[in-house]
Formats: sequence, C-alpha cells, structure tokens
Amino acid sequence: MPAPARRSSGLGSKTRTCSTSGVTSTAQVHEIQGERVRLPVRVREAALASATFVVPAAAARKVISYSGLDVAEPLPGRAVCSLTFVRYTDGDLGPYHEFAVAFLARPPGSAPPSGEAGTGVLGRLRGMAGAGAFIHWLPVDQRFTLEAGRTIWGFPKEIADIPMHLHGRVKRCAVRFDGRTAIELAVSPGAPVPTVPAAPVLTAYSCTDGVTRRIPWTVTPSGVRVRPGGAEVTLGDHPVADELRGLGLDGARALATAAVGRVAMSFEAAEEVSL
Repeated sequence: MPAPARRSSGLGSKTRTCSTSGVTSTAQVHEIQGERVRLPVRVREAALASATFVVPAAAARKVISYSGLDVAEPLPGRAVCSLTFVRYTDGDLGPYHEFAVAFLARPPGSAPPSGEAGTGVLGRLRGMAGAGAFIHWLPVDQRFTLEAGRTIWGFPKEIADIPMHLHGRVKRCAVRFDGRTAIELAVSPGAPVPTVPAAPVLTAYSCTDGVTRRIPWTVTPSGVRVRPGGAEVTLGDHPVADELRGLGLDGARALATAAVGRVAMSFEAAEEVSL
C-alpha cells in the first residue's frame, strides 16, 4: 500500500496552521492496512535514549506556533526541547524505530508565562502544572506504524532510515532521508535511578491536517539511567537540521540525558482540543 503523502512538517517548511474544535474521537477500533487496531494501543517492550535541552523560548514558540499551543517556560525566556530515539520490539503496531522532536507545552487555557501568573517561582510552577509533550516531528522506519500514527492520533510521522545502537556504552541514532543525514544523536547514560512503581498518565499533543489533538498515554520504565549533559548532537544539511540549528542545538550541551533499558507504554484515543 503506498505511503500517505508527506506532510509539511513545520521543520524547514514555510507555513502551517492547525485549528481546534473541541471534538472528541470515540472510535476504539481502526482499520490500518487491512488489520484492526484496538485502543488503547499497547507497547509491551521498547528501549530508548533521550536528551533534553534548554532553548530560547521565542525560537521554540515560533517553531510550534502552527499548533495554537505555547511552550512552557520553566525559566524566563527559556523553553524545553527533547530529542528521543526509541526501538519498539513488541507492541500492537509491530517492531520499528522512531525518532522524536518534542517541546514541553503549556496545557490549553493555562496562563501565559507573563504577568502575575508567570512571575516568581510559585507562578512558574503553577504554569508548569499539566504541561505536556508537543510532538513536532516523528520519523519512523515502518509504514504500518506510519499510517496508524497519523490516522489514530495525528502524529507527524514520516518514513526515514533510522539506524540505532542501544546495546553499547554509548547509545547512538541517526535519521536519514535518501542518504541525507538530518540528525545524529549520541547519548552516554549516567547513574541508575529508582523507577516509579505506578505508570503515570502523561499528555502528548499533535497537530496534523489542520487539527490539534491531546493524547493520554502511560509509560512504565525500568532500567533507567540519568545524568546531566551526556549528549552529542550532529546536524546535517536536511531542512530539518536547519530548523534544529536555529534552536541552537548544533553541538549544544544537554541539560540532561536518559537511557531506559525497558519500557512499556499505552496510548489512548486522541481528543481534539479547544484553545
């Protein structure tokens, strides 16, 4: 089955807009390439590595402006961008590799990071409550998960070559299109940390086809290692790399990195949100 037409990702593109309508999707079963996919979609086993960066809020806000969402600012004028690569080995969408560019976003309707609600430590903590991960770019290397991700949740998936190595001391990944490197990321894991006994319910946001969506999901990790710094980012000549370079990520020092030896996830139905 031919892949869906490649979306305008926002990374390296000129303009893109998304609307919101407050409509909740009630479909619990979706047909993807002749197979029935039932919600919640479960990932029984995966492994990942990630790096978190502090970037200029103005630049990040411009990147995600098409969504109608705004970035969270844990510090005045600073936003949070994360780069994550995941190897899915057992799940409802099959095995595949994935790379994510995400921004910490304020929940719709929350107070902006200015004025009384955004001043002082307590104001900023209140502004961070309920913040979620806006998924700006999500290349994958398999077409079934491409179609499922776009159809069910509106995730901005597109096909790429995504070689990764998660078994060595340094975790490595690259994203390539037709032999052109968009990004390479190396993560050096730190010290082991305790894991949360109960899976927290998190929020992801997506924006494709003119609609912004909220997706509840849970993550149950084990074998987690965390450290300050510990990432090496190399950007290529792809348009994606140009936008990441505009965020200052080329050779940037990470705020923190993490590696998760084993993680299970669950994704619920997407809900269109009103802003």
